[in-house]
Amino acid sequence: MSILQQILFLVALGATGWFLTQRIHLIRRAIQLGKPEDRTDRPGERLNIMLRVAFGQKKMMTNVTVGLMHFVIYLGFIIVNIEVLEIILDGILGTHRLFAPYLGGVYPFLINTFEMLALGVWLVCAGFLIRRYVTKVPRFQPERHREMGRWPRTDATLILTFEILLMTAFLLWNASDTVLRQRAVGHYAELQGLEPFVISQFLMPLFAGWSDTALVVCERLTWWFHILGILFFAVYVTYSKHLHIVLAFPNTYFSNLAPKGEMKNMPEITKEVQLMLGITQADPDETPAEPGRFGAKDVRDLTWKNLMDAYSCTECGRCTAACPANITGKKLSPRKIMMDTRDRLEDIQRGWQTNGPDFDDGKALLGDYITAEEINACTTCQACVQECPVNINPLEIIVQLRRYKIMEEAQAPASWNAMFSNVENNMAPWKFSPGDRFNWAEQVNQ
Repeated sequence: MSILQQILFLVALGATGWFLTQRIHLIRRAIQLGKPEDRTDRPGERLNIMLRVAFGQKKMMTNVTVGLMHFVIYLGFIIVNIEVLEIILDGILGTHRLFAPYLGGVYPFLINTFEMLALGVWLVCAGFLIRRYVTKVPRFQPERHREMGRWPRTDATLILTFEILLMTAFLLWNASDTVLRQRAVGHYAELQGLEPFVISQFLMPLFAGWSDTALVVCERLTWWFHILGILFFAVYVTYSKHLHIVLAFPNTYFSNLAPKGEMKNMPEITKEVQLMLGITQADPDETPAEPGRFGAKDVRDLTWKNLMDAYSCTECGRCTAACPANITGKKLSPRKIMMDTRDRLEDIQRGWQTNGPDFDDGKALLGDYITAEEINACTTCQACVQECPVNINPLEIIVQLRRYKIMEEAQAPASWNAMFSNVENNMAPWKFSPGDRFNWAEQVNQ
């Protein structure tokens, strides 16, 4: 590799590092907009959840075929990119297949493994494209789910197509490199004893009539495309739903360990109710606490974990497909709730970049992004929480937004107000006194 190529490679590597640093800083700052919440308890249990759900892809296996496909693309893309270490060192040092002389027979075994996984990634990505555009899996279709509009659909297509191109470049690079070794062209002759690799050997006939110069150009172009593609991919995923490749691990580690169905009450309100019911006694020396805002209107009213959930969303739609409200035609889509929350955070980020850290556009998550009709349709059944493959909890956001709408703005549906009145007066949702609650039992033995 020439000095000029080394310089260009270092520039590309430095630019990637700079862009990644900027994006990570912005995303981290956006997540920190959320309220503090302690998720450090029971570290052993948390680690176990992360290993099973994020590393082991446990929840993906509810559909075995799709689960295995996802596992291949996940494992294959991660492992194939281990070779990036060698490529980066080659680019910095100006060497070619730096590890080959030192690893001996292990080197071809590793490359053969990488090639088989690369082929697996290629086939699975093609399969996922077929699922989206040929068999048309319902949860990905924009005509059925409005949140899956132009950009989400394009984003998924770009990533799948790009991964196919990266794997193709990797295999073509190995094939052209092998032909150059066999012809003993230039420095390629130093590794002439290295045998053809398991998959790329079938591509070698494509280069049979090529000149040495054309082969060198092809080898260099595919090498550059592969490494620059990976560097570009590393930056692009920070703007994409594929950020879950990274965030799935901390997101599952910081999962909510409370039993499903247990909702968080505001401590100040809980204490007031307990005092009213005589469960606890007031402390005369205690200053009454200010309850603050009821629920959440914007992302700053949510917790940092809710905001990390938004950035971790895979947009797979399993939550929406399982949502009974959505199935019955209501506007609620848990996937849209998470996508809207992330969109709100991204809009705030753009505001920071153009108008400074004190940016305020006067918008709010509730109203400008998510409507009351959506959140009111939720039955709090936890189906979306159960289905999510990376332990996202859309329900927490929905409940907080609904709490604000009802308790701050007093805008509850009329039927809900009747229920609230019954609970307050009769300690039950039904409109009859507690003394009559078990009258039905008198008829049981008759």
